[in-house]
Amino acid sequence: MNIALTGGTGYIGSVVLEQLVAAGHAVTALVRSDEAAEKVRKAGAEAAVGDLYDTAWTARLFAAADGVVHTAAPGDGSSEQFDRAVVEAAVEALAGTGKPYVHTSGVWLYGSNDAITEDSPFAPPALTAWRPAVERSVLDADLVATIVTPGVVYGHGGGIPAGVLAPGDGKVRLVGDGSQHWTTVHVEDVAALYVTVVERGERLGHVLGVSGASPTVREIAEATGAEVVPETVEESRARLGALFADALLLDQRATGAKARSLGWSPTRPTLLEEIRG
Repeated sequence: MNIALTGGTGYIGSVVLEQLVAAGHAVTALVRSDEAAEKVRKAGAEAAVGDLYDTAWTARLFAAADGVVHTAAPGDGSSEQFDRAVVEAAVEALAGTGKPYVHTSGVWLYGSNDAITEDSPFAPPALTAWRPAVERSVLDADLVATIVTPGVVYGHGGGIPAGVLAPGDGKVRLVGDGSQHWTTVHVEDVAALYVTVVERGERLGHVLGVSGASPTVREIAEATGAEVVPETVEESRARLGALFADALLLDQRATGAKARSLGWSPTRPTLLEEIRG
């Protein structure tokens, strides 16, 4: 397949790119700079430099592909507007064609829940409260759409656990008291899920990308071997920002059974195994 990919230099998207190329697909990576173009070319993709807010440009590249995988995210207050622009281009280019469109969400969509499935009610924190409306526009369009919904992603020294729970001065500060669970997935495993769903080319709706391992934040911190320091919720909100802290304080567990039914299976070490080495 010829796959149009956004976010090909990002944490998840760069691994998706590697795996798509390894699986024999031709990838056109939509990037914003010449520097990013050089990176994706080295990874085996063709590069298209432009602005994803330019709907006509994006739609033209999407239309030329056999399928689209959207992993790009600005990671700031413009995320809703950015995703809406990409979805608009996807609808313009792909509606009625039968070509697959793979969108990216996140497990925070479901709020605190100890048995999350794709059918669980949405209860996102304020940080991602914009997602349901955007994703409804994807699913309501005449698209062969799948919305991959990763858990807390880790691996290769990146992701939220490495950033938020990094030891400093021999100590790890928890988020709150650390009793909340994070449902997790290795970046290599979740990338493999993107490849699986775009290759299937089916309208799958939301698909959780989680390994089934949901350790508590305290367990993650203790695995580092550093001294663990709990905080009050108010202290975490002051240190990390209220919106981000409230998302990290969600208590979430999920098995990812739907993804497994598609033939996907996580193979990488769990987060605790990786930390302990």
